Amino acid sequence: MATSQPPFATFVVGSLPRPLWVRDVVYERKDGRMSEAEANHHFDAAIPTAIRMQERAGLDYVSDGEWRRESYVKVFAEAVGGFENDLILSGGTRAPNLMYPAVVRELQPRRPIAADDAKFLRAHTESRTIVAVPSPYTIACRMWSEEHSRDVYPTRDAFMEACIPIVRDEIRALADLGVDAVQLDDPWLALLVDTSYRDREGITDIDGEIERCVRGVNGAAEGNEDVFLSVHMCHAHFDRKHATKGPYDLVIGALADMHVQRVAMELATPDAGGVDALRNFPKDKLLGLGVIDHTDPHVETPDEVVARAERAMEHVPAGRITLNPDCGFAPSATNPMDFDEAYLKLRAMCDGAERLRKEYA
Repeated sequence: MATSQPPFATFVVGSLPRPLWVRDVVYERKDGRMSEAEANHHFDAAIPTAIRMQERAGLDYVSDGEWRRESYVKVFAEAVGGFENDLILSGGTRAPNLMYPAVVRELQPRRPIAADDAKFLRAHTESRTIVAVPSPYTIACRMWSEEHSRDVYPTRDAFMEACIPIVRDEIRALADLGVDAVQLDDPWLALLVDTSYRDREGITDIDGEIERCVRGVNGAAEGNEDVFLSVHMCHAHFDRKHATKGPYDLVIGALADMHVQRVAMELATPDAGGVDALRNFPKDKLLGLGVIDHTDPHVETPDEVVARAERAMEHVPAGRITLNPDCGFAPSATNPMDFDEAYLKLRAMCDGAERLRKEYA
């Protein structure tokens, strides 16, 4: 399956900047000031705009912009019982203080994580579709707390194991709906490359963390071998600042062990350390090459997109490269990014892809 995509196919990494009124709906629903039905009425009116924008930009694969979600990872807690909101404080030098749910009871699936949203997406576009769900490892890293969670799941590992079958079943549901590509969001793997992050989190067993991530991906992929499955890794971001930085050399060897067809990597930003790590990129996978730096307000030109792809082609052949932005433009609803800027960046990426196909396909 890794060779079945056309060269330089263009993907979006899930999320798009939300208009302020859409963000208001997200938080009024969360706070109980708006019913789920009323919120979906507004989302159903807004999301076709996100779809049309991507189609106008020229993308081969489109998403719903993830406009219904508060965040790329909290969507799991919204669909699965067992969480209590706003118990885990996330901060750091490059991100604001944000609150995340913690698992406090045994997990109990209540509704699909993304399948209902995917039905709406599929009904409103003739383009190929991509839908993202958080990986078991990232869910476990973000929403398990020793203080709040250990009575029900004594370890983070035990919590992750409980998440795996839920994510696995969601991937199957999305594939059965006809979604063309399913993306596992796994930014927490890339965070491991930053020594300051490891020190801050007290991580000493790096190999153990990498193994846990791979186990989570492969557990979710089990039984879904017919699904075009992608893993996305990045340095996480908020308000144009990354949470970590550093090249991928420490973790890139693990990609060969993941049972996926494509790995989408943040590589346009200088914070990712350049493309030299791709010399060890696995030869049986597609590279989702980040060619758009979403943290930089500068709108790339098609020439810049081509140049970034050509540098990657020193390590990965053209036939195994697809193109995407480094990350979603707004993985959380609060992320203050610009919708029109995102459109211009995506259009430049698609124009660059067309030039690359003429030259190398």
